[in-house]
Amino acid sequence: MLFQKFSLAGLLLATFVSAGLGNNYPVTSLQPLDGCSSSPQTKSAIRNPTSDIQTRSPTSEIPSAPEDRYRIGPGDVLDIRFLNRPNLSREAVRVEGSGMIRMPLIEGEIRAACLTEGELAKEISSRYLKFYRNPQIDVFIKEYHSRQVAIIGAVTDQSRFELQRRVRLLDLLTYAKGPTAKAGQTINIVHASQALSCDKPGDEGPDVAAAFSSYKLSDTLQGDPKANPFLEAGDIVTLPDADQIYVVGNVYTPLTIPLKEPITLSRAIAMAGGTKQDTKKEKVRIVRQEPGSASRQEIIVDLAAIEKKRATDVALLPNDIVDVPTSGAKSFLRTLLGSVAPSISQLPVRVIP
Repeated sequence: MLFQKFSLAGLLLATFVSAGLGNNYPVTSLQPLDGCSSSPQTKSAIRNPTSDIQTRSPTSEIPSAPEDRYRIGPGDVLDIRFLNRPNLSREAVRVEGSGMIRMPLIEGEIRAACLTEGELAKEISSRYLKFYRNPQIDVFIKEYHSRQVAIIGAVTDQSRFELQRRVRLLDLLTYAKGPTAKAGQTINIVHASQALSCDKPGDEGPDVAAAFSSYKLSDTLQGDPKANPFLEAGDIVTLPDADQIYVVGNVYTPLTIPLKEPITLSRAIAMAGGTKQDTKKEKVRIVRQEPGSASRQEIIVDLAAIEKKRATDVALLPNDIVDVPTSGAKSFLRTLLGSVAPSISQLPVRVIP
């Protein structure tokens, strides 16, 4: 009777595997029948190793296309379960740096890198055919260590992340809690050379241009497929700060303005709250430093003429300093009155009959 139960269980498992149902998900959720501890039903799509807090992704339970499945890499830890043969099952098998693993009775190493769980299980089963008839083997990824990406720069949460499925650039930006107010309009990806280790033998190696990609941030945030690529192991995403301009002098709110879009002189001064009294508008100064040079150039602009549309507004460049001057004579008189008036107001008032 016990033999019949095990035979029936083996038949059901063989039917399930042959139907290919277990290979439609990034993480296999088949329950083992050999008494070993079960694998988690669903694993998060991405994990921050520094916090060790996992977040469920809404897509983790949706069948993924074959090219989106996670492929095993060096450093990953596997559980390999042999149905009805616990002596051949192995837990916590770490994939070596060369991408290989070892199994009992098998001569030589077995390549695990670049294979999915199902593909590796099939490969191991084929190696045992000379010892056993129709061996049933399952492979589960226990720990993910081979696919790390990082995001740095003008993002809210700079971090390294471990991928448990293929993730797009916008997904990673969301996990990093989005760009900061200082972010520019460009997002860059520096590709690691090891990310191409799973290329087919006939593929050519990467050139210099393939090692770096740059996209417009607004296109990425809109989910434009051309600016939202899949990330690969070792990728470093950088979001540089925007170029800045500086408005100082006789304005209400001296400030630094991120140059996310073209800004003119009059607009920059308006963003600083406008000019105060006694401003010498015909002598507004722009201090401009030449790129790659220590020399500086001063440009005198007539703001009053621009406001009256008698002159063309000046487009500001990165690192420009706008200095709004004060009229010397008017400033002196206003300062004098400001210091004298309070003392006068404190004198007693008398009536002259």
